[in-house]
Amino acid sequence: MSDLAPNIPEVVTEVSALFERYEQALIDKNVEVLDATFWNSPHAIRLANHEHGYGFDRIHAHRVARVPGPGTKEKRLRLDIVTVGRDIATVTLVYKVRGKDMTGRQMQTWVRFPDVGWKVIAAHVSMIGETPVL
Repeated sequence: MSDLAPNIPEVVTEVSALFERYEQALIDKNVEVLDATFWNSPHAIRLANHEHGYGFDRIHAHRVARVPGPGTKEKRLRLDIVTVGRDIATVTLVYKVRGKDMTGRQMQTWVRFPDVGWKVIAAHVSMIGETPVL
């Protein structure tokens, strides 16, 4: 098997569990888990509708200020996890925006670091008015 084989089943399962843990932490406003999910680096990036988080400190500040609860996600429309080898993954979620005729999109790039394990190094959240073809 190549070092960069796509979608090794146990790696997909591992990243999927970490993603679900992160999603639950959003609902619970578990800042400890949210922070632990992201790379603690000035190079980490999280771009969202009303926030540009460049660096872990900015991302953390957003986490602390965010209200708990289900947020904008009403219903998942599509979830894709793609892994490359054992140490790189992307997670893409398309969802119905709560209470609006909009579609939300969320992407995360995950990297497994030898010393700290899986971390999101870059993330993006956005909303569009039209329903995309899935």
